[in-house]
Amino acid sequence: MGTARYLEIAEALRGAILSGTYPVGARLPSESDLAARWSASRGTVRQAVATLAAEGLIGSSQGARRIVLRHERRHSFGELNSFAQWAEGVGHEVRSRFLSRTRRPATAREAERLAVAPGTEVLAVLRLRTLDGEPAMVERTAYADWVAEAVEALAPDCRSVMDSLAAEAGIVAHYGEHLIDALAAGSEDARLLEIRRGSPLLRQRHVSATRTGRPIEWSDDRYRAGSVTFSVSNSAVATPLERHPATEH
Repeated sequence: MGTARYLEIAEALRGAILSGTYPVGARLPSESDLAARWSASRGTVRQAVATLAAEGLIGSSQGARRIVLRHERRHSFGELNSFAQWAEGVGHEVRSRFLSRTRRPATAREAERLAVAPGTEVLAVLRLRTLDGEPAMVERTAYADWVAEAVEALAPDCRSVMDSLAAEAGIVAHYGEHLIDALAAGSEDARLLEIRRGSPLLRQRHVSATRTGRPIEWSDDRYRAGSVTFSVSNSAVATPLERHPATEH
């Protein structure tokens, strides 16, 4: 409960901001007031507030009560929100389906990213994600062996693996590193995303780790062209990489 408590507080505060309870320019209650309201430690409240700051909903300056900056919700990789949270937050219907979950020896790259010896057993997962009923992303993830059993227990249509791991197993990602590039669709990607072989894909590879730096997953996510775009917003305190619905130009 304790490790995921800040996510509950962040969701409640996010809802209050998006509904206009806290209008743009308003100050949030102090950390001590929020801690008392939710019977939580100030450290837990600080994590929740930092999540909203990473989204850009509130100011991220230190030493003062946070100010609401805007009401529209974006996804920032700095906040480690899931694909499902992002999609639903911007008004899309998201669905997911496990296509396979197989234990096998880690590849050299997976071993390096998961900080395990080559050949260590991992759980290899193939998953298809859709937006508004259309194929949007193929996700290939290697989960560390200590996480494998919890992932295997999830329902075939699990909405969000990371959300479920946090809520059901207390496994919470606190750190992430993302690599963005492009590549051509192979036969499997083309079939799953319903596109021609060789079509351009946007690829996001990322590793997620716990607060102590213990790797949870190494994932290779391939987006169909036209499904999402990524942008970087600069500020004096952070440069979060954000994901947005694709638009025609």
